[in-house]
Amino acid sequence: MAVLKVIEVLSNSEKSWEDATKKAVKEASKSVKNIRSVYVQDQSAIVNDGEVVEFRVNVKLTFEVK
Repeated sequence: MAVLKVIEVLSNSEKSWEDATKKAVKEASKSVKNIRSVYVQDQSAIVNDGEVVEFRVNVKLTFEVK
């Protein structure tokens, strides 16, 4: 049986929500090993002068604790 832990991570991107999600996983994987899944809990965006300028995600990362 594996022991799993879930952490919450916030990330942003000027490109897309998908890019923000990938950035969250990439950055977290520098210090958290054995990441198994990512769940996008919330998405939001910053608007400036009628244009979306930043995409934000709140994700939950699941990883195995050894």
